[in-house]
Amino acid sequence: MEKRAVDTNEYVTMLKEIIEEGHQVSMIISGNSMSPFLISRRDEVQLNPLRKPLKAGDIVFYTRPGGQYVLHRIHHIGKDGLYIIGDNQIEMEGPVPKEAVFAVVTAVKRKGIVYEPGDFWWWFFAHVWRHMIWYRKMKMKKRT
Repeated sequence: MEKRAVDTNEYVTMLKEIIEEGHQVSMIISGNSMSPFLISRRDEVQLNPLRKPLKAGDIVFYTRPGGQYVLHRIHHIGKDGLYIIGDNQIEMEGPVPKEAVFAVVTAVKRKGIVYEPGDFWWWFFAHVWRHMIWYRKMKMKKRT
């Protein structure tokens, strides 16, 4: 099969339109911000339209004010209803308004195995890993 390069922004814009029409799409992820749960160019996520209220631990796809598309986990939801987001980061991002979020991840395919909410590794990263910022900070200090 012939490989073709596609502009990421155009590709994700197209996926966003399909999701906003109510359809599910899959996408191989790019970037390391969700490591170690998701690995760039290896793992695939299943993206779905928002059909129920989001909660801490959900992985969401959203647009930053500058137009950049980002896939991150909701760390917590502020009293104002805005999302504080991050996963493999030592600093959280936000507040992210609800209007910026256009999809939620409902399944992940890692090394050929599908993980969904309720599976151990999904639970671990949604509930344990997101509270281990102290560990990530310590790990980052060792790298420098």
